[in-house]
Amino acid sequence: MANRKIGLTFDWYGEIFHKKAVNCLATVNKSNEMFFTPIILPLLVGIFLAINMGGSGTAPSFSAAYGANVIKRFAIPGLFGVFVILGALLAGDKVVITLGKGIIPAAKIGMTVATVVLLSVSVSLLIANLLGVPQSTSQSTVFALAGPGLFYGNLDLKLLFTQIIPVWFILPIISFLLTFVIIRVVHRYWPQPPLSHGKLEKYSFSRLLLIASACYVAFSIGSNNVANATGPLLSMVSNEMKIDPTDQSRMQLIMILATLMIAPFFGIGSSIFGYRVVKAAGKGITNLTPMEANTVSIITASLLLIASLTKGIPTSLVQLNSLAIMAISVHKEGGKITFSNNTVRRFWVIWAIAPIIAFVLSYFLIWCAEQAGLTSY
Repeated sequence: MANRKIGLTFDWYGEIFHKKAVNCLATVNKSNEMFFTPIILPLLVGIFLAINMGGSGTAPSFSAAYGANVIKRFAIPGLFGVFVILGALLAGDKVVITLGKGIIPAAKIGMTVATVVLLSVSVSLLIANLLGVPQSTSQSTVFALAGPGLFYGNLDLKLLFTQIIPVWFILPIISFLLTFVIIRVVHRYWPQPPLSHGKLEKYSFSRLLLIASACYVAFSIGSNNVANATGPLLSMVSNEMKIDPTDQSRMQLIMILATLMIAPFFGIGSSIFGYRVVKAAGKGITNLTPMEANTVSIITASLLLIASLTKGIPTSLVQLNSLAIMAISVHKEGGKITFSNNTVRRFWVIWAIAPIIAFVLSYFLIWCAEQAGLTSY
């Protein structure tokens, strides 16, 4: 008798679930033509961007550990992807808001603008990845948003020139100086720190600390760089679904869903492009001891987290990381040798060109879309 009642209960719940599922599918089918099909394109471009960001972002997170020979390159993509997702979910909301409605109004980011912005960033970043140079996704994204913003005359110049761009210059300088001072002091008063050279034992504290600091950097990347894709997508989806931007609960739900959809592709990008940029940043400038690598990771990740959690400023972790490694190289080998290094020279060139490519391409594509009548607002 009891089994029969349990069976009837399950049948009743199953019938309800079936009706709900049928109703849900009917709703999706009705709205498919006006929403689902058009949104596929910007979503796919966002995924493509996430793959490229994963390749570029691997360098600042694991280049120090890789340069210190404490982690195999095959283990990097999995660890990187997990901690990027955690950082995006736990500490990435303010940067999403900045990129979603701070630089240009959220109401102006329709499907066309979102697609153009994400595609422009993807192309600039792909070029850097193919050249094996870790590039700032945040700077490319800001410049890509500036394209349509300048074209339509709704670019927030005050935010751009009084907050975002100054941070781009100030934080890398702080990263360089902090690292240089710390390494100089440590080497002066502690010439040969324990386990500063040679191969570390598999489960030694220094090795585990270095891997933990690399994961900390990946977490900070999630807090800042995932927003480069989810920010424009958030505004686009809210506009298409006609959601009030002040409706915090629904906007938060969309943000979480967008993050869960985009962030995992960082790990995929890491496995595709990561090795070249990790090798360039981790061993192309100078070889690092475990102590030096920990210093680089902790300083750069902390600076990025501060930018993410306080003002929500999209910031270049790759530049923070690379300038910290350069500071160590200057201390060990001198400024002349460091800044004449071919890897360093290539970094400067790509860092200058990639955001300009994103801006020019974004502006041009918006102009083409406007001429073709494809703009969505």
